[in-house]
Amino acid sequence: MSTTKRSDAIGPLARLHHALMPDYNPRATAFWWSAIVGGAAVLAVALAALSGQAWTAWLQTAAAMLLALLAGLFPMRVPRSKNSFVAGEIFIFLLLLVQGPAAATVAAAGEAFVASCRTSKRWTSRLVSPAIASISMTVAGTGLSWVLASLQAVGRDDAATLLACAMAFSALYFLLTALGVSGVPRLKRGEPFFQIASLLSVFRWVGIAFAGSASMASLLFVAYRQSGASVLMVMLPLVGMLLVTLHFYFRQQEAAESARDVNAEMVAREAAMSARATAVAEQHLRELQASEQRFHAAFTHASIGMALMAFDGRLLQVNPAMCALLGADPQALLASRIQALVVEDDQPLLSTQLGLAAEDDFEGFHCELRCHHRDGSVVWLDVHCGFFTEPGASLPCLILQAQNVTARRAAEDGLQHLAFHDSLTGLANRRRFLECLTGAVERARVEHAHTYSVMFLDFDRFKLVNDSLGHNAGDELLIQMARRIQENLRPGDIVARLGGDEFAVLIERAERERDTIVLAERLMEALKRPFQLGAIEIVASASIGITFSAFGYESAEEVLRDADTAMYRAKAQGRAGYALFDTALHTAVSDRLRLEGELRQAIDHRQLTVAYQPLFDLVKGRLIGFEALVRWNHPVHGMLDPMAFLPMAEETGLMLQLSDFVLHCACQQLRQWQISSPAHGALTMSVNVSANDLSNPAFVAQVGRALVEAHLSPAHLTLELTENILMSSIVGARDTLDRLRDLGVQLAVDDFGTGYSSLSQLARLPINSLKIDRSFIGQLRSGPNEMAVVQAIIELGRTLQKTVVAEGIESADQMSMLRDMGCVQGQGFHLATPMTAQAVGDLLRDGTHLH
Repeated sequence: MSTTKRSDAIGPLARLHHALMPDYNPRATAFWWSAIVGGAAVLAVALAALSGQAWTAWLQTAAAMLLALLAGLFPMRVPRSKNSFVAGEIFIFLLLLVQGPAAATVAAAGEAFVASCRTSKRWTSRLVSPAIASISMTVAGTGLSWVLASLQAVGRDDAATLLACAMAFSALYFLLTALGVSGVPRLKRGEPFFQIASLLSVFRWVGIAFAGSASMASLLFVAYRQSGASVLMVMLPLVGMLLVTLHFYFRQQEAAESARDVNAEMVAREAAMSARATAVAEQHLRELQASEQRFHAAFTHASIGMALMAFDGRLLQVNPAMCALLGADPQALLASRIQALVVEDDQPLLSTQLGLAAEDDFEGFHCELRCHHRDGSVVWLDVHCGFFTEPGASLPCLILQAQNVTARRAAEDGLQHLAFHDSLTGLANRRRFLECLTGAVERARVEHAHTYSVMFLDFDRFKLVNDSLGHNAGDELLIQMARRIQENLRPGDIVARLGGDEFAVLIERAERERDTIVLAERLMEALKRPFQLGAIEIVASASIGITFSAFGYESAEEVLRDADTAMYRAKAQGRAGYALFDTALHTAVSDRLRLEGELRQAIDHRQLTVAYQPLFDLVKGRLIGFEALVRWNHPVHGMLDPMAFLPMAEETGLMLQLSDFVLHCACQQLRQWQISSPAHGALTMSVNVSANDLSNPAFVAQVGRALVEAHLSPAHLTLELTENILMSSIVGARDTLDRLRDLGVQLAVDDFGTGYSSLSQLARLPINSLKIDRSFIGQLRSGPNEMAVVQAIIELGRTLQKTVVAEGIESADQMSMLRDMGCVQGQGFHLATPMTAQAVGDLLRDGTHLH
């Protein structure tokens, strides 16, 4: 009765605590509840974040959790250590990089709950482990996402930086998880919550495993980001295969160590018998018999293949595991020599190792051999061999231990193939081709009689196939092209896919340069035959650049560069042909490289200038703005045409700096003209935008900074982008254009009519004006068809409520015709040529109307 009253007095919560957590003191209890409440909160936030995502995010989260749980079925115990680890964190970290912290938090919580259910029967442990994992992943995952986003904003999102960040935040995740998990028992024992030395001592192997998992996940993510989800379908099974192989390898290592221990025990007992002499002979004999029985038990029941073998290779005794490895009966194995079981190509290696056994300093050998299985397949065996003296035997023999490593070798071969071959076509990739080409270059330098040549192939109009038929059709076309190239090469020639639709062929030992030219002509004829893509027949062609070893190359990169240069000459000559690299092209390449360096210096030292071409209202004959045009007055070549250096700036990554320079100069200059007189306050400025600008995440901020520094209204700045650039980058450009529109900047389509705009896309884009390409204006007098095209563009602009600007007006007749058609704005040499800033100042003082 007194016990019942006392139990009722302490209340239901106290009784629940006493039943579930009898060994928890107040500090441990407070920490447990804090972890549970915090973990539930962050898990609820993560689930809420995932609820608004597509079903694919949930599918990827479930897949990562499932893979992590499957990895938990194969814990890897480190040999000669009490520590073990699982590789489930690889898939959780990969999910973090692909889907973000919310998905990774849910996966980490699920994996931790199942793991704790497997290792503990107490619900307190089963609940607190996923709660701590949720908090740790939210903190570490959010931090990693923030750091990666910040690095991407400044253009530092390369693979090495990603790998370093992932390893750093995996360490943070490990420390937080380890601290929370180990903190509960320490608080229960009344110890300090945080003991760094104890923490690192107990969990150091697990921390290394976390870092390795993060590294593997980062490499998988880089492959996913560069090649798409298809590469994960190849890589993930290989990773799983490697992990399972490592798991069984560690288990077999333990078995091998057990067998060696038994052998060492027998040797020790034999030495003890000789020391004790005849007085303890009977006792020693009993011990020896017991040891022999243990050895034979271990030998018979070992999980790895074991055999006793004579020095000439005769098998004296085999265990069941060895028979299972080779799929053979014991009698068949005992009637044969080890050499007969080994593949012929590996027999010299085995014979060499066995020959060393007769030497005094022989301690054994270790190698991997291919052996014949009874079903006709080949099995890779990891073989350890050493001396062995069997009790009662008059002569020593060898003991052989073998493990099946076929799965590991297959995985290694698969990874080797992935590293050096293109996943789509199966051809060698750029890395493999450069290795082969480097070897050819070195041989040609040593042996002057050794010759080689290289062909660089680029398919004409391949982008049109991708854009019109889709990427699947483009991939199928590449596969058929690769097959057709291979069919028309010599057996010793090497063909590789360098990327996209670019291929290269290495021809060695061509007796004459004419042989390579004949081969190129054969390839062009073969590629002109139609390709069948489903129900569609495609006719393709290629432009081929050729270079020869006679130029005395020093590196493979130089060879490939010159072949690429020759290919561009072939394209310039009309496509579907070939061009040979020569000294003139070499000089042109050298001049181009020198010009690139001078352009970089000109941008860095502000040696470029900006000219301004006036823009007029054709109806009122009034100046309304300017277009900023970059100019380069080269100290040697004089004033260069923009087309001589602008494409170079695009290719070399200098366009961003050049655009920033023009943007700032134009905004500053326009503001100066606006404040010079109230009559000029409405003048506008147009600046051309490149494809690199649109793809730059910081471009909108760059435009905003130029406007703020110049104190210029955004409505007075118009950014012009060509129709081809806009349509080719429509997906990535849409967000940038919307942000620029929100900033208040005007947007114009330059060279309109020369591209392939979709009217539906054009109507939805935040475009303010269309600029008719000068080629249409120049043909106004050619006939009614040309006039109809210009009239249609003007009507289109009026329908879409967009201003239409005519550029390239060269005569009064053209201006008059455009006025009659309803075109309200224009520019051209007839109205005004591009001017310096000083000349524009004089124009503004003299008057802003057409004379």
